[in-house]
Amino acid sequence: MTLRLYDTESRAVRDFEPLVPGQASVYLCGATVQGEPHIGHVRSGVAFDVLRRWLSTKGLDVLFVRNVTDIEDKILRKAAEAGRPWWEWAATYERAFNRAYDALGVLPPSVEPRATGHITQMVELIQRLIDAGHAYAADGDVYFDVLSYPEYGALSGHRIEDVHQGESAGLGKRDPRDFTLWKAEKPGEPSWPTPWGRGRPGWHLECSAMAGFYLGGTFDIHCGGMDLVFPHHENEMAQSRAAGDGFARYRRFARHYVHTGWVTMGGEKMSKSLGNVLSIPNVLARVRPQELRYYLGSAHYRSMLEYSDDALAEAAAAYRGLESFVLKTRDRAGEVPVGEWTEGFAEALDDDLGVPKALAEIHRKRSEGNKALDNGDLDTAVQIAAQVRSMLGILGVDPLDEHWCSTDDSGSAALAALDVLVGADLERRTTARAEKNWAVADEVRDRLAAAGVEVTDTPNGPEWSLKAGQ
Repeated sequence: MTLRLYDTESRAVRDFEPLVPGQASVYLCGATVQGEPHIGHVRSGVAFDVLRRWLSTKGLDVLFVRNVTDIEDKILRKAAEAGRPWWEWAATYERAFNRAYDALGVLPPSVEPRATGHITQMVELIQRLIDAGHAYAADGDVYFDVLSYPEYGALSGHRIEDVHQGESAGLGKRDPRDFTLWKAEKPGEPSWPTPWGRGRPGWHLECSAMAGFYLGGTFDIHCGGMDLVFPHHENEMAQSRAAGDGFARYRRFARHYVHTGWVTMGGEKMSKSLGNVLSIPNVLARVRPQELRYYLGSAHYRSMLEYSDDALAEAAAAYRGLESFVLKTRDRAGEVPVGEWTEGFAEALDDDLGVPKALAEIHRKRSEGNKALDNGDLDTAVQIAAQVRSMLGILGVDPLDEHWCSTDDSGSAALAALDVLVGADLERRTTARAEKNWAVADEVRDRLAAAGVEVTDTPNGPEWSLKAGQ
């Protein structure tokens, strides 16, 4: 393997070496299904979909786990405020997230476990921590004893004296820095039976139990947004490794931690609490799904992506340029197969998923391909378009991928009818040009352009296409 990734724990870009040769095990902290997904939520889904595709392209069998947090304080509160059952609320927005992932071409995970389906594994993990002296029960709650684990803070760099969990101090909590593993039953809330009384799991516990159940005590990559580094992933790592002493299911836990930057607006993280949310359906009313995916994936995954309407429009236009080249080449040649990526593209992705450099390589090849089309060199254009398809496919935005191609028969019929009408106008324009009647030729060209039709003069005569996005 030549792939190098930035590891949050070691704070360095280092070689990725799979635990099991030929395989890659990845756990992505998925959605807390409390409401409609916004573009900040799905950015990590897009970024780690690219990672997954690149690992697969390099010949690895990827086991990709993306969980659903379907029991959590915000879910319970919002469902109660709306007068709806908590499970129905969670299921409603789980479907909304899956629609968003599918719309943007994010591959479905190998498995998508729900927290509520793994209570047994959570209880087992808690008991192990209590037995090992790393957790304690108090008044029906169970807490992780932070001071019992000397390596606490290794992931985030937090000093123990500065730790603040952001949760209320329970009556039985020995130290305010301890975090909750299990929450005692409260009136009106769902609960499950345990040796410490009925209750429900704490957020951090859920992911440790699910990751350990599906990927084992040690796995390759743990993914998520940078906002999860502390306290969520710090607490996951602590409780999992603390339980690993003599407990095969939890040993090293993740060998590599990879985190994405935020989507920001006005320099602030996009979040529902700030009221600066751009929901997926609203954004898809402005651009097509593949254009939104291109935008969300165009910046380096570790960088902040500052949202603006202009930046979104520029990214959509850049994608349409690539799409237009591939479609024009296919229309002239009849077929464009999927080719091989270039060395420059591979070097960019192997260097900590350097998508901006990879896109620069794709646009460079597109420029070469357009020159070949202009010169009538169809063989070269097809070869380059095949390369572009391959590279865009790894980024999840191949224009000819069936995910982005409409199968609507009515649309095909409309295009056939449009071809007859445009063809008649092009014949009129060709006749006018032959007779040097430039006024008529220009009038036809301008009318077609206003209707969203692009005309390209080639050695074989004029060809037309709809402007990308029409």
